[in-house]
Amino acid sequence: MKKLLLFIVAIILLLFISNSWIQTTKITVESDRIPTSFNGLKILQISDLHDATFGDKQEKLVKKIQKSNPDLIFITGDLIDSNRYNLDQSLELVRNIVDIASTYYVTGNHEIATNDIDNIKTSLIDLGVKVLSNEEQIIEHNGDEIRIIGIEDPLNGISVNEALREFEENDLFTLVLSHRPETFQDYIDYKMDVVFSGHAHGGQFRIPGLGGLVAPGQGLFPRYTAGMYTENTTHMIVSRGLGNSVIPVRVLNSPEIVLVTLKTL
Repeated sequence: MKKLLLFIVAIILLLFISNSWIQTTKITVESDRIPTSFNGLKILQISDLHDATFGDKQEKLVKKIQKSNPDLIFITGDLIDSNRYNLDQSLELVRNIVDIASTYYVTGNHEIATNDIDNIKTSLIDLGVKVLSNEEQIIEHNGDEIRIIGIEDPLNGISVNEALREFEENDLFTLVLSHRPETFQDYIDYKMDVVFSGHAHGGQFRIPGLGGLVAPGQGLFPRYTAGMYTENTTHMIVSRGLGNSVIPVRVLNSPEIVLVTLKTL
């Protein structure tokens, strides 16, 4: 009986940590293409909140973000959940972080699925968020420039490949916000430097030594679920995200924010 009780307690503790404890994952991207003025730039990535809450007014999550002291914040889709759509609840986080750093956003499939995308975008813009819908923005610092591209989720009818085709090749170091990691080859083909993605939820259930079990768009034993993937000169960073959608529970897969630091070689 005592062993059974300890087992039950261990399972409850595991599920609590897997679904409530926010991890800050730190990644350094090194490249000789990064301008010296942007050496040390810190980017905080938030993905797949899915209307999840972390304390009153998202206090726990906001404190984690503040502690990271980012220069830029990237929100890479599925801020809301189309199955339990509550825009005001999701915007609570945004209201509390827009003053921390310049904040950029791209849609995920769940925003498109609500059929309320114009309202979502307008609400974010009103809060001071830079919404990128297959658009680019050049940012400058001390005479150097880098480029930020935002790719709309392909559920809107335009594939990632088609969207990337619209951007002219240039010599600027390019950061891409794009919800879908399964299109990694497209980012490689268009020679994007760093891509920030989500969507995979870390594989939902993570198996030690194997990785994630299942991910939307990739199926069983998905290839791209968490961390940084590099091929040629393209780096793709996949956030495990913060919330859940169809499958309501994570296992060995705690909610995550990602802090990326750029380093000039």
